[in-house]
Amino acid sequence: MKSEDSELVKLLETRVRQLILRNKELMQQNAQLWQQVTEDDAKMQALSEENKTLRNQYADLKTARMLQLSDSDTRNAKQRISKLVRDVDKCIAILKAER
Repeated sequence: MKSEDSELVKLLETRVRQLILRNKELMQQNAQLWQQVTEDDAKMQALSEENKTLRNQYADLKTARMLQLSDSDTRNAKQRISKLVRDVDKCIAILKAER
């Protein structure tokens, strides 16, 4: 019985060593994963800031574009008004000539 007990103790020691090694491996892996999570969080924060900046730039660009269109529309409106005034002046001139 003594040899069986000795073999069981050796087997138990071997298994305990294996568990200790596996535990160390898993702890290292866990540390690496937490480091990766930290790095990913930092990247996500940076991308979030970049996204915010790009959204602000897009809003500014839209505003500038609207102002540009407004200037163009203003020019077109002024040209149309000038044409209408010229047409009205022609009509007045024709009416005066008929009197």
